[in-house]
Amino acid sequence: MAKLFVTYEDIHRHCLKIATDIRADGWEPEVIVAIASGGFIPARILKTFLKKNIYVVGLQRYDDDHAARPVPLKIQWIDEVEKKLAGKRILLVDEVDDTRVTLAFCLSELFRHHPAEIRVAVLHQKRKPKEAAFPPGVTVYQAVEIDDVWIKYPWDALDIDAHNLGQE
Repeated sequence: MAKLFVTYEDIHRHCLKIATDIRADGWEPEVIVAIASGGFIPARILKTFLKKNIYVVGLQRYDDDHAARPVPLKIQWIDEVEKKLAGKRILLVDEVDDTRVTLAFCLSELFRHHPAEIRVAVLHQKRKPKEAAFPPGVTVYQAVEIDDVWIKYPWDALDIDAHNLGQE
């Protein structure tokens, strides 16, 4: 499978594009929810542009043998979630919309707490059939749309210089 090596500079530019698109829509989130672990860094950069607090949820889609779970496992959730999310405009952030299973699961869990609205932001939108659907009316902000390639994010690199040169 082809690989796409993404740099921290790429991610920063992608987050700027997403923040610009959000502002162009005239929409302002009240909170950012990051899906761990791929959503951590994009959410933190978006905080710089949008000036909103971040909450983190931890979901595990794959087990230790890299086998996909049919339903993601909650490993971390928001304390006093009802108080923090009810009636709020939420920006849900992850690094990639690949199969959509994790994002759709997280949306369904967050909607149970009666937010005013949830929109999704991803750095990369993969052009491929999705295994799950978003509820009607959910807006998705994406920095770039890409083919179904293996994305190598810099936070997974052991040697950042080699990574930035497109090497393992």
